Amino acid sequence: MRLVYGVGINDKKGFSSSKEYRLWADMLRRCYTENPIKRQACYQVCTVSEKFKSFSYFYDWCQNQIGFNKHGFQLDKDVILKGNLTYSEDLCVFIHRDINGCLEKCKKSRGLHPIGVYLNSQSGLFSAVVRKKSTQIFLGYFKNPHDAFNAYKNEKESHIRYLAKKFKDQIDPRAYKALMIYEVEITD
Repeated sequence: MRLVYGVGINDKKGFSSSKEYRLWADMLRRCYTENPIKRQACYQVCTVSEKFKSFSYFYDWCQNQIGFNKHGFQLDKDVILKGNLTYSEDLCVFIHRDINGCLEKCKKSRGLHPIGVYLNSQSGLFSAVVRKKSTQIFLGYFKNPHDAFNAYKNEKESHIRYLAKKFKDQIDPRAYKALMIYEVEITD
């Protein structure tokens, strides 16, 4: 039997065009592809649990998950445990893409300042900006990066709680609980 991305076992034939298979193969690709163009830097150290390496197990797991097969929902590995690096049956959930997008961090484009903070080179002031969907929301200018980060942190956490409440009846209760206590950290 040929392994998928060197680790996955496709032990459920006839489902290669299913949503479950696409999710499973994409998960394996993110963690195990040798092609650096297809493997984003944020997935370089990510892994997949032994059980999730079996397609039939992953397929059955999906059938019992809140949010699976709902329009706009995505597989997430680190909402329940912030910073989690392993796709597993215990920590993965399906969440709406608006929540997933809200939790994304773009470290490579950040520069020297904390998340959400930018230096205005003309004024020497620091601005705080938070993204909500595809819109950038300007939160003001501040004399130092710490104050700008605190403005960003407060607005971001408020928005995460708003999204958690909005999707409460459509997501796993563990995800809801994690989102309600989610903290943005200066090291994010």
